[in-house]
Amino acid sequence: MSETILVVEDEPSLQETLAYNLQKQGYTVETAGSGLAALEAARRLRPDLILLDIMLPELDGVEVCKTLRRESFQSPIIMLTARDDEIDRVVGLEIGADDYLTKPFSMRELMARVKAQLRRTLLIRDEMERLQSEDYLRASAPPALQSARSFGNLTINETRREVTLNNQPLALKPQEYDLLTFFAEHRGQMLTREFILERVWGWDYIGDSRTVDVHVRWLRQKIETDSANPTRIVTVRGGGYRFEG
Repeated sequence: MSETILVVEDEPSLQETLAYNLQKQGYTVETAGSGLAALEAARRLRPDLILLDIMLPELDGVEVCKTLRRESFQSPIIMLTARDDEIDRVVGLEIGADDYLTKPFSMRELMARVKAQLRRTLLIRDEMERLQSEDYLRASAPPALQSARSFGNLTINETRREVTLNNQPLALKPQEYDLLTFFAEHRGQMLTREFILERVWGWDYIGDSRTVDVHVRWLRQKIETDSANPTRIVTVRGGGYRFEG
């Protein structure tokens, strides 16, 4: 079954062009022309991906994205904007968008990003299904066989794909979990943003290293005592990040 993509764009000709090109690639496409219509369509369809313009009537794309993430909508969201503004990019990622494109963009670039996001979602879904199918094995495994790392009050259990802080489970997004385990595997090492992006997001990821900064910020808010003065994930000036545990 083909993936369903929701295109949210209020400019009719661009909406039609996007829908046409996505359908040519074999995707099922639904469209919406306003923020409120986007929310209704997303809740009804539960699409596999959303292309979301920022400038929309009734409710802008930023509010649409924030609302969907508050409602635990997990599918990737690629935001579109006519403004080539770094602040817009950061804001988009911080509210839960997975990628960002500035108009005008080529259809080839758009399709590459769509495919990359859908491929990453499929890999995560397959991994989660595999883990769920092995629940009985994990539950019966003796504690000595549990693959866990502890850093003070922070524990990463890779067998169960769980993270706890002060013995309380932490709700981490899949990419946050992958980033944290990657840091743990390289404890004490200075890691550049480019290296992290390649190893955690994949060599074919098209986004830039700002993605790493945003996810590090999210992780700090969850695992640091004081996220403004981090002691676990520290910034190496001119280099990248180092995980101290």
